[in-house]
Amino acid sequence: MYAAITQPLTFEEFLAWDDGSGRAFELRDGIPVPLSEPNANHEDLIQRLCAYLEAYCQDHNLPFVSRQSKQVRLNTPPTGQERSRKADIVIFAKEEWQRMKTTSKSAAAYVPPPGVIEGVSNNWKDDYLTKLAEYEDLGVLEYIIIDYAAFGGVRYLGSPKQPTITIYQLNNREYLPGKVFRGKDPIESVLFPHIPLTAEQIFAMSQ
Repeated sequence: MYAAITQPLTFEEFLAWDDGSGRAFELRDGIPVPLSEPNANHEDLIQRLCAYLEAYCQDHNLPFVSRQSKQVRLNTPPTGQERSRKADIVIFAKEEWQRMKTTSKSAAAYVPPPGVIEGVSNNWKDDYLTKLAEYEDLGVLEYIIIDYAAFGGVRYLGSPKQPTITIYQLNNREYLPGKVFRGKDPIESVLFPHIPLTAEQIFAMSQ
């Protein structure tokens, strides 16, 4: 069910809005839409990976801040009603994060973040199709899809299907064909160069 509101919300109004249920929401054409809660494996993987990336950025003096479960403001469609995604992990520019620390506004991606990471769930088409188009349109430099339980279609995971990480990188405002990583494949990321992780090491974070 949609949360009852009297009129469409702006992104800022949505961040301040609370229906009292404790549920997570995204903003769809100005209307808060409730999200399903992730399972425990999904939650563990995202929490551990986010902590790993945050430590990696600090240890290697990278200009990024990794945060879990933050709202990303999408481009406003012709209707004029705002939209958002609550991404599993948002990679913020450190400068933008520091700017937010000087305000009382809710922490969120008000401007396009350098990176977004999504763990795949049963609604896998959202991650591989809808969110891919939204983040491309927004100008997210790197979009990482972690399909740790092989939820996606054969065209993404191969046959037989196997856990896969797909990384899309922006070039001339379009995502290049996704780079696919499985098993012991080392991860190749433009935001985290030389990161010492393989696909299977990331999948193991869910266990």
